[in-house]
Amino acid sequence: MTALDTTDRLFFRELDPADATRILAGALAGADDGELFLEYRESEATSLDDGRIRTASFDTTRGFGLRAVRGEAAGYAHGGEISASALARAAETVRAVSSGASGTLAVAPRATNARLYHPDNPLPAMDFAAKTALLAQIDAYARARDPRVTQVTASLTGEWQAVQILRADGGRVADLRPLVRLNVAVVVEAGGRRETGSHGLGGRFAYDRIVSGEAWKDAVGKALRQALLNLDAVAAPAGEMEVVLGPGWPGILLHEAIGHGLEGDFNRKKTSAFAGLLGQRVAAKGVTVVDDGTIPDRRGSLTVDDEGTPSGRTVMIEDGILKGFIQDRQNARLMGVAATGNGRRESHAHAPMPRMTNTVMMAGEHAPEDILASVKRGIYAVNFGGGQVDITSGKFVFSASEAYLVENGRIGAPVKGATLIGSGADALRRVSMIGNDMSMDPGIGTCGKQGQGVPVGVGQPTLKLNGLTVGGTAV
Repeated sequence: MTALDTTDRLFFRELDPADATRILAGALAGADDGELFLEYRESEATSLDDGRIRTASFDTTRGFGLRAVRGEAAGYAHGGEISASALARAAETVRAVSSGASGTLAVAPRATNARLYHPDNPLPAMDFAAKTALLAQIDAYARARDPRVTQVTASLTGEWQAVQILRADGGRVADLRPLVRLNVAVVVEAGGRRETGSHGLGGRFAYDRIVSGEAWKDAVGKALRQALLNLDAVAAPAGEMEVVLGPGWPGILLHEAIGHGLEGDFNRKKTSAFAGLLGQRVAAKGVTVVDDGTIPDRRGSLTVDDEGTPSGRTVMIEDGILKGFIQDRQNARLMGVAATGNGRRESHAHAPMPRMTNTVMMAGEHAPEDILASVKRGIYAVNFGGGQVDITSGKFVFSASEAYLVENGRIGAPVKGATLIGSGADALRRVSMIGNDMSMDPGIGTCGKQGQGVPVGVGQPTLKLNGLTVGGTAV
C-alpha cells in the first residue's frame, strides 16, 4: 500500500478528495501559491526516574492547515475537523489575502518515488510492558556498572506522522514519517560532589534499532562515562585560545550559529549576517557546508517537505564560498530561485517556513590525532549542552558538557564550565584544520524557530579553530 493510499484512508472519511480540491481551488483564486496540509499523528512517551515510571502518555492528533500566499503576505487557517464544512470556513478566511488580485498559481512541486525511511508505524511494535521493562533494565544496568550512580533517568519516545499535501490543480503527495528516541541520564556522587552525564539516540526507524542490547547499553555507558569524567573535571580556563571541536554532535554549533543565518527568509529580509554575500568568501578554504534531507533514516530527513517539495541536498558553502540558501516555496519565489525542499512546520496548526533538515560540514583531509597534536594550548570540546544565538549578528554562546584541556598536543584533564563565545561568520574564517572523520549526531536534535520545533540532524568532522574566545570558571 502506498503512502497516498494509507493517508486517503485516514483523511477522506467525511471528506471527498474532489470536494477538498474544489474548495482549495476557490480559496487560492488569485493567489500566488498555497496548499492544503492534512496531518494525522500518533505520539507516545514513557519515562523512568529513580527506579519508578514517572510519566506514560499517548496522544493522537488530526487536522488540516489551509494556506493562501500572495506576494509577501499569507493567509492561514487550521482546524481539527477534516470536513467540507470546516474547509469552507477556513477558505473564507485565507481568501482575503488574494482580494482584488489576479495572480497565477506557481507550478506545483515535482513528484518523487524516493523512500528514505520505512513507512510502518513503529508504535504498536512495542507495548507498554516491554517499554517499562526496558527502562527498568536500563536503571539496573547503570547502577550495577558503578556504585557511585545515585540516580538514573531514562525515557523512550516515539511518533508516527502521516501527511498529505493537496494542490489546487488536483495534485497530491503524501508521506509517512516514523520517529523514535531513547534518552539516558545518570547522576553520580563521590566526595560530596554530584555530576550528571547523558546520552541519547534515535531516528526515523522502528524501536528495535534503539532497544537492542548493544544500543541501549552503549547509551548507558556513554552517559556514565561523561558523568564520571565530570567528577574529576577542573575549572575551565578563560581567554582566547585554540579550540578543537569533536565530530558529530558538536555540529549543533554549526547548526545554530551558521545554519539559521543561511535560511532564505532571513536573507530575503536582509536580517542575516550572510545577507548580500552570495559568491563571496565567508569561511576558510576547505569549509563546505550542506543541508541534506535525503540521508536515509536520519532524524532530520524527509521524503517530501511540508509543502510537498521533495527533500534535497543543498550546498550552502563550498570551499569557503557562499553558494546558496535553504528555501521554502514563498521565499524562493520572492528571491527568484528554486525551492530546496526545506519548507517545514511543526504541525497542521503552523504555517511552513524555511528550516534545516540535516546540516553537515563535509570532511577534510587531516587525521584527528594530527589536529590535536597541533594544539599548543586550548580546549577540546567533545559534547555540547545549551546555547544562545543571535541570528541577525550570528553571535553565539555555547556551553560544553564534555571538554578537555589540550597542552602541547596532549589531551589533559577534563574541564567543567567551558563556554565558547563568538560569531558564526567569524568562527567559519577561523577554521584551520578539518578532520577526515565526519560523523552524524546520534539522532537527538530538535530545532526551534518562531515557536515551532522540528526534528533535525547535525554532523561534522573534527575541527580546529584558531583564537576562539573561551569563557571559563578558573580564577
